[in-house]
Amino acid sequence: MYRRLLIFALVALLSLPVVAQGLIQHPWAGKRVAYLGDSITDPRNKAADTKYWKWLEQWLGITPYVYGVSGRQWNDIPRQVDKLVEEHGDEVDAIMIFIGTNDFNNSVPLGQWFRETDTLVYFARGKEKALVERHRQQPIKNESTYRGRINRALAYIKATYPKKQVVLLTPIHRAGFYPNETNWQPTEEYANALGVHFQTYVDDVVTAGRHWSMPVIDLYGIGGLYPLEEKHGDYFFNSETDRLHPSNEGHKRLAATLKYQLLTLPCTFE
Repeated sequence: MYRRLLIFALVALLSLPVVAQGLIQHPWAGKRVAYLGDSITDPRNKAADTKYWKWLEQWLGITPYVYGVSGRQWNDIPRQVDKLVEEHGDEVDAIMIFIGTNDFNNSVPLGQWFRETDTLVYFARGKEKALVERHRQQPIKNESTYRGRINRALAYIKATYPKKQVVLLTPIHRAGFYPNETNWQPTEEYANALGVHFQTYVDDVVTAGRHWSMPVIDLYGIGGLYPLEEKHGDYFFNSETDRLHPSNEGHKRLAATLKYQLLTLPCTFE
């Protein structure tokens, strides 16, 4: 009897449908993605031959449109958007923005997110509308502060590509960058010239995603790269002089994180 039950159980198991691993279609596979940012994205930066976007191209067949430029800050994003429009118009599926570490290093003031005023606005609930006084918040869009730069850039990209997916990537951890005597950048343990620590600039990218309804992938928190740890030196270009720019292996680890995080996000909305 037990033998017969065992046979029935084996037959039942063998009859179950087999789901092959390759049948799961990644939502970003084969898409066209624009990458905006700084040296970590810049294809001309020599710290790595295979950047994170190149790994995603190899693994997912993504066509990359790359506009990151070394040393650039958030105020350069509108220019990069214009370049994307000039070269590809609307023929892009999604956009990633990976920038902010140079704003910290150059001590760009944080500023405020909103201009706040008390003003009159029409309001009605259960009776005829009337002017009432309300406190109003409006985004500050200027180039002189970090938050103003972010607001300006994201407002611009929302207006330019209103139907496209835009994903923000936080800056990653940074340790020493000492290429020469005139460019000497200490680790993130030290605040910048304004007395502001790096994590504040990182956290503002997360906040910006909430303000502008854009998904954020927190590479600072989940990317896995921690250059302050001596044994993480292999993830960066040079363990002695450059623990700011990831090596091929560093980019590969970032790309692996992105690959799985992007599974939770639509690339297009068609």
